[in-house]
Amino acid sequence: MLDEKALLEFVEPYYADKDIMHNMWHVELVGRMVEKILSVSNYEVEKECLKLATYFHGFIYRDEERVKQWMRAQNYGEAMIAKTVQVAWESQRSEIPETIEGKILHDAHVLEGGKTYLVVKTLITGSVRGQTLRETMDYMEKNVLDQNKCYLPETIPLCEEMNAFTNRFFADLKTGVQE
Repeated sequence: MLDEKALLEFVEPYYADKDIMHNMWHVELVGRMVEKILSVSNYEVEKECLKLATYFHGFIYRDEERVKQWMRAQNYGEAMIAKTVQVAWESQRSEIPETIEGKILHDAHVLEGGKTYLVVKTLITGSVRGQTLRETMDYMEKNVLDQNKCYLPETIPLCEEMNAFTNRFFADLKTGVQE
């Protein structure tokens, strides 16, 4: 059974030095979107695996072995560890996730915060990284516009709406700063 206190003690240091769009609040937003997806669907999922992967997704690429060690110390079996790690990785990749939990977490990660959030996140992240607005817009044009994709029938229309909003916003912004 999940020990939430132990989980938070383990993950919080990994998010402590992240920017405001990738810290523990980000994990909360992704988790809320996971719950929203689950509430409008009938998928049979390993909820504990999905919850753990939600918390691990922001640093799995940096410290996968430490995640496995922590899970072993919490008495998780190797099958659960392997699946949790897979799901955490699936939220990060552009390929279609193999597991239903991976698809849910991937899509929740894409849709966190709703249709306007992608623009806000991109602009704030660019600012935090010291980019000028033009540099952030260049990044947005090359790496954000029409780059987000969801895989579940419940999330595809939300993603399409988000992408359309982001494209309109970007076009308006580009026109406004070039005049």
